[in-house]
Amino acid sequence: MKKIYLSFICISLSLLAFSQVTISPNPFEVDESITITLNVNSTDTDCNGLTNPTKVYMHSGVGDGSNAFGISVVGNWGQDDGVGEMTNQGGGIFSITLTPETYYGLSAAQASNVIQMGMVFRNADGTQELKASGCSDFIFEVGTFQVSLTSPSSDTTILNSGEDLTISATNIGGNASYTLKANGTIINTNTATNSYSFVDSNITANKNYELTAVLAGTTITKTFSVLVDPGSNIGIMPTTYQDGITYIDDNTAVLVLYATGKDFVYVAGSFNNWQPDSAYAMKKDPTRNNKFWLELTGLTPGQVETYQYWVVDKTPIANSPSLVKTADPYSTLVLSPYDDPYISATTYPNLPTYPAGQEREVTVLETGQTDYNWQVTNFNKPKKEDLIIYEVLVRDFDANRNYQDIIDRINYFKNLNVNAIQLMPVMEFEGNESWGYNTSFHMALDKFYGTEDKFKELVDVCHQNGIAVILDIAFNHAFGRNPMVRMWMNDPDGDGWGAPSSENPYFNEVALHSYSVGEDFDHSNPRTQDFVKRTIEHWINEFNIDGFRWDLTKGFTQNCTSGNDGCTNGYQQDRVDILKTYADHSWSIDADHYAIFEHLGSDNEEKEWANYRLGEGKGVMMWGKMTEPYNELTMGQNGDKNIDRIGHNAHSGFNGPRVVGYPESHDEERLMFKNLAYGNTSNSSHNVQNLNISLSRMSALGAVSAMVPGPKMIWHFGELGLENSIYTCNNGTTNFPGDGDGNGDCKLDTKPQPQWTNNWLTEALRAQIYDDWSKLHKLKIEEPVFEGDYSITSGSLTPRIDIFDNSIPATELKNVIILANFDVSTQTINTSFPSGVTSTWYDLMDATGNTTISNSTTSISIPAGQFRILGNVASSVLSIDEEAFYGFSIFPNPSKNAFSINANVSNVEIYDLTGKLVKSYKGNFTQTDAFNISTLNSGIYMVKVQTENNQTLTSKLIKS
Repeated sequence: MKKIYLSFICISLSLLAFSQVTISPNPFEVDESITITLNVNSTDTDCNGLTNPTKVYMHSGVGDGSNAFGISVVGNWGQDDGVGEMTNQGGGIFSITLTPETYYGLSAAQASNVIQMGMVFRNADGTQELKASGCSDFIFEVGTFQVSLTSPSSDTTILNSGEDLTISATNIGGNASYTLKANGTIINTNTATNSYSFVDSNITANKNYELTAVLAGTTITKTFSVLVDPGSNIGIMPTTYQDGITYIDDNTAVLVLYATGKDFVYVAGSFNNWQPDSAYAMKKDPTRNNKFWLELTGLTPGQVETYQYWVVDKTPIANSPSLVKTADPYSTLVLSPYDDPYISATTYPNLPTYPAGQEREVTVLETGQTDYNWQVTNFNKPKKEDLIIYEVLVRDFDANRNYQDIIDRINYFKNLNVNAIQLMPVMEFEGNESWGYNTSFHMALDKFYGTEDKFKELVDVCHQNGIAVILDIAFNHAFGRNPMVRMWMNDPDGDGWGAPSSENPYFNEVALHSYSVGEDFDHSNPRTQDFVKRTIEHWINEFNIDGFRWDLTKGFTQNCTSGNDGCTNGYQQDRVDILKTYADHSWSIDADHYAIFEHLGSDNEEKEWANYRLGEGKGVMMWGKMTEPYNELTMGQNGDKNIDRIGHNAHSGFNGPRVVGYPESHDEERLMFKNLAYGNTSNSSHNVQNLNISLSRMSALGAVSAMVPGPKMIWHFGELGLENSIYTCNNGTTNFPGDGDGNGDCKLDTKPQPQWTNNWLTEALRAQIYDDWSKLHKLKIEEPVFEGDYSITSGSLTPRIDIFDNSIPATELKNVIILANFDVSTQTINTSFPSGVTSTWYDLMDATGNTTISNSTTSISIPAGQFRILGNVASSVLSIDEEAFYGFSIFPNPSKNAFSINANVSNVEIYDLTGKLVKSYKGNFTQTDAFNISTLNSGIYMVKVQTENNQTLTSKLIKS
């Protein structure tokens, strides 16, 4: 068969010898049977190797030279399924015999393009792997005609102007004919030889070379290039130019790059056909920290251009590359060859095409862009004290996994009465389906969720509905695609990826704290501080973002070591100071900007931020994780049930309500999952491990968490009682840490969508949680008393919360008492009503105001898993009109003997939580009719009715 081979020198490894792996015969053709033998005893590897494996799997593929796995791959990582399993020959020797064309299922066209085979080896569950020295894949060339380029030794050679380049190659398989081109023009030929040599002399300009060898109708091409040092290229730029892109007008843009220690930089892009000449060598400004800059002229308005920086260090330190090709660190839109092919055209219409022949991310530049037409330009943010924050991962919120899903369900948020949405990171991250904390470009939106305009529309729609938008942002770290990592990196295997080197001005070589993720930013460096501040400005000014949740703020210190938890968790003055500086910068742009820190540290440090500039109405909000004690309540168990730290009063030194308390977040196991797995089973009639029983307890959770004064947070679908474990895999199974199957847990996996596919809002018990939480949120936001003071009595299964504001007149709601019973049987709760407040207490969940308790009542009976929220006056917040949203209302509720319904209904049916019909009433009924339930046992029931419009609706009834 005729083959045309194209190999890039950077991965052309055919003549390397591997002591661990041999192939017989070698060389070989794609349609020839070969035996691959592995010696696991070899120590010629920098990756962990295989320790006494009983099974070895080969995970392998074939490719065309640009990617040794690019045409076909065989193997299912971590699966002991026989695919790629090798035969144990004894003594640590394993082998597999195959014919590549058959083994990889190649078509004739695919087989004709195969010139490489790549492989790595693993044990059965994938917990151990073996790679070649330098942790690179094993790569072998395919074909009996093979060409090895012996000079130059890298794909790009750096030369001074006027120097020569020696090009030499050898081949096996016979005498070949060679042709050498430079920038598309033939400069040398040689025929009938198995070796080639030529010197290109006096090179003064950048060149792209192609060396083509032809033998018996088969063509192999090696490509490589030369970059010429442009020499002294000094230029002073205006002070108005900023890092990244500065748009001058519709035809002109300026690019600025900080690249300390580098000798020169070229800009390659679509505007120069990715072949930059001296006109695209950036100037260096010695007055601006030796920043490099270049003015691009003659651009077409509205035309998408792409570019990279080709950054050169002629004398790099050991293990660092001399050339790095990278996108702009300040990119606002990047194209990725790794991620973009898997982005839906529905989510991102007209996604610009990644430029052919390039590698790694490129930056998008476009002059003459049209500004988004904002409908809300003066959004009035909710008070910090009133915040009900809904944390959401766009990927797992709805089926399309994009911004449009959030927009389409804006009424879901509005009806739930949340007033802020907190999005887990949406900045460009590595891969597509991620939590987003593996950020690579902090100023660019990840395209997997949608376009910039669609995200602006989301923010705009939220603001139109009174909902603030908060972004979760990871400034503690970045990941390996980040340009600021790659420009100064250790890359001993030369694959273009690496960790920060000792020269890196932005990142520490080793994390200086105990919670390392990715590469650790050095926040003591002014360059890092400049980058963070510029990023803050971008999101506030460009997208009208209302606040940031700062991820992993413990990592902002430079005083500790990676293994010293005591240091990391202790008070660190440098961390206090730099985070105050960042908060100040946010407030200098937007005086009411929300600053939320995920610190989860000691009070003596957190109070520094919580009280900072509090007199000006500012102050940083601190995450307050309360998962364990609240889960003990919902499970009805006897662990630590002290919930005092849900608010600020239990935090030493806090002078204001700045604790974003939460029972659930993205990082914690679902409460409902643990209810069903570990809930109290001692009462058969109230078994918490029964789904319906467990769901019935979740309304009380909202009452004793969200209603405590100060900002609060819920994690998406807690309001529907989502019971899927956080370790649910994308196929619906679960995989937990320590399962021992070698696959790792499924914590970060994309989750199923039962809340929509099963229409949970039509399921009575789930809808009841949503409705109850909605009412509670509305009370919290609209009644001023919830901005007042409070006390919590907790530690048992019957917590009590007293909320009060003595500055409010006695004729208004100034005292609230929340009583809850998380036990598994009905409890008699001591009311302990404060004296002199009122003679009658009103059930605030009853919009009619008809459910009352006399101040003389010393105790009340509360069924298992239920709550009461009582006020000194009835609240008008939950009006009768508001009940139209909920369908109908039962009053009084709880009820001892009888109840009525606030609407005209027919066919009233009462079910217990097992689904058994226990009472029914046939006929047509009005608000004046009463339904006797005196014979029913105390507990929770579901009432189903038919409305005048023939709708079937349900509501919860508590029989006291």
